Amino acid sequence: MEIKTIGVLGCGLMGSGIAQVAAMAGFDTAVLEVEQKFLDKGFAGIEKSLAKFAERPPEKGGITAQQKDAIRARLKGTTLKEDLADCDIVIEAIIESVPTKKEMYAALDGIVKKDAIFASNTSSISITELMTATKRPERFIGLHFFNPVPLMKLVEVVRTIATAPDVYETAYEFAKRLGKVPVRTSDKTGFIVNRLLVPYLLDAIRAYEEGVGSIEDIDSAMKLGCGYPMGPFTLLDFVGLDTTYYITHVMYDEFKERRFASPPLLKRLVMAGWYGRKSGKGFYDYSDPNNPKANRL
Repeated sequence: MEIKTIGVLGCGLMGSGIAQVAAMAGFDTAVLEVEQKFLDKGFAGIEKSLAKFAERPPEKGGITAQQKDAIRARLKGTTLKEDLADCDIVIEAIIESVPTKKEMYAALDGIVKKDAIFASNTSSISITELMTATKRPERFIGLHFFNPVPLMKLVEVVRTIATAPDVYETAYEFAKRLGKVPVRTSDKTGFIVNRLLVPYLLDAIRAYEEGVGSIEDIDSAMKLGCGYPMGPFTLLDFVGLDTTYYITHVMYDEFKERRFASPPLLKRLVMAGWYGRKSGKGFYDYSDPNNPKANRL
């Protein structure tokens, strides 16, 4: 099947980014939210992002004013599930909660046309488990984008044991049409990136707990020694410590291996409400966002 019309569930950071990328690739895109205020906030973020693209010349990945207007025209926000009925693919990017996601899929399954593909942007939850909320297991896949979606090129395309081969290939080619670089992976918790990244981040926290180095020195060592664009603590604060803490539970529950278990310090930071950059405090203090200072923990 040919994908022409996109539905996106959720207009938060990831949902709005996916919607923007779809519209920039020429697809008519409908974004579903539970309240208009969430659409307004998400679309304001899209507007800000498009403005940055418009500041760049087209030969450097920018867009013209006319292209910006055309992209906006392809985007539609809605609070009505029925507005997604004719979408060819529906990509879910709502809260990382199995019951909430399954409830949304179950509600849409009887509304969206039967040959549409359902996809989840989850970073860690089993695609197979989410699939059970629908009557279209062969048309259910994972499409895991990375933040910030308009800039990050990777998409993990996840198949379950029930995914039809033609559906999987359609999803893979769709990711290419979005201007992304897709990689194939199966429904193993964490997929490729988080399967490798999460143990590294947790080991960095353990190294700090054990006095191997300071937050600043561990970050500097990994940046300069491994050529990483940011150190593990800067990355943890950027991703969100609450998000990482949640992923550790999902992955440890699946594998029962210590490398996926949350270190005590991560748990305490989350309990204290120190989620990283978004809350103003994490491993670093962001009182001055342009000059964060490492917290003494």
